[in-house]
Amino acid sequence: VQLVEPGGGLVHAGDSLILSCVVSGRTLILYTIGWFLQAPGKGRELVAVISSGGGTTRYADSLKCRFTISSSRENAKKTVNLQMNSLKPEETAVYYCAAATVMGIMPLGGADYWGRGTQVTVYS
Repeated sequence: VQLVEPGGGLVHAGDSLILSCVVSGRTLILYTIGWFLQAPGKGRELVAVISSGGGTTRYADSLKCRFTISSSRENAKKTVNLQMNSLKPEETAVYYCAAATVMGIMPLGGADYWGRGTQVTVYS
C-alpha cells in the first residue's frame, strides 16, 4: 500500500484548503484511511478517519465543525480528501495520510501505513 499526499501549502487564517491522499496498491485490505497532524514540537494527533467503504467517519472533537473527510475510487486507486475550512494559525502542522487494516487503531493514534506528510502553514 502506498499513500501519497500532494498539496499542502501556505494559507491565510480563515481560508480553506483541501488535502488529498492518493492510495494505491492493495487497497482492498484497508479498513480505515485518515489524516493526522503534527504541529511543531508536539505529538501526532488524529484529525479524521473514514471507513474503507466511505460510510463511517470520525473526527477530532475540536475540528469536526470545520473539517470534512471524503473518499472516492477510480480504477485501482482510492483518493481521500480532507476539506479544511476557516483554518487557524495553530493548525500549522505537517499533515499525514495514514491507513489501517484493522478496526479501532487509528483513533488510538496507530496505523499500518503512512504517507510522508505535507506541510500546511496558516499565517495570521
